[in-house]
Amino acid sequence: MSPPARTAGFVGLGVMGSAMSGHLLASGYRVVGYDIDPTRLAEHEARGGEAAGSAAEVATRVAEATSPPDPARGGAIVTSLPSTRALEEVAAEIAVPGTVVVETSTLPLAARFAARDALAARDVTLLDCPLSGTGAQARTKDIAVYVSGDDAAAKERALPVLEAFTRSRHDAGPFGNGTRLKIVANLLVAVHSLAAAEALLLARRLGLDADEALAALTDGAGDSRMLRVRGPMMISGAYRDPAAAMMRIELFLKDLGIIAEAAAGAGSPVPLLEESAAHYTAAAARGRGDLDVAGVLAELEAGERPDHP
Repeated sequence: MSPPARTAGFVGLGVMGSAMSGHLLASGYRVVGYDIDPTRLAEHEARGGEAAGSAAEVATRVAEATSPPDPARGGAIVTSLPSTRALEEVAAEIAVPGTVVVETSTLPLAARFAARDALAARDVTLLDCPLSGTGAQARTKDIAVYVSGDDAAAKERALPVLEAFTRSRHDAGPFGNGTRLKIVANLLVAVHSLAAAEALLLARRLGLDADEALAALTDGAGDSRMLRVRGPMMISGAYRDPAAAMMRIELFLKDLGIIAEAAAGAGSPVPLLEESAAHYTAAAARGRGDLDVAGVLAELEAGERPDHP
């Protein structure tokens, strides 16, 4: 008789969540999913997933399928949520003792600690596991995860699930360090995306062939991940189409606020973040908030300069 299918739960089936749950399904997992959007839930079922009516139901069904806990049988619940409020609501619902929740959203540290404490009171373990990568990268399993938490056994249970949808996994240590790493990573994303736009616009106005310039730059000392990921969008003009957005500017502003708050609390200067944030904020104010972060190029092309605080 074949062994029972590994089971995982998923709460939040948006751009990132649908990509990650899809990889779990492709890896042979039974995935019990929930999203407040019925359309997303129906799409999850169409991919072969199972639909639940709430986060609480996800926890109950996953626990029933994986008792007693065993990493080989799955058992973790992954959350991919848009806001602190969403995390608070999900944390209030999950009450099955022994559950491990893998929280992958980009949210403030205070929200994560509050959720951890609320869940711990019900013997539920929350791991802080933010992701580094875009929705497009998630679809190709080209994302990294920063795993942090204080329970080694919970990390062990989560690892096979994380392996199914990430390229690499980094144990960041105690709870909260995953988000701290993500804050630093997003600082680089903000600065490098603006730098890529500035460099490619200069290359074009100097009369260089855009494709040849990009190929040369990504093969030299000025290379960066954002030049590789967003450079093609910038030279093709694809960034002008909101449907092509991997991360909309209006959503990225939330991440920039989290970085600024963390830097202020640590007493660490972030002059390049401040300059970058001014450009992204101006882009959103001028009606470009629905564009991908690469759309900051439109600000530079128009010769528009942001107002600085």
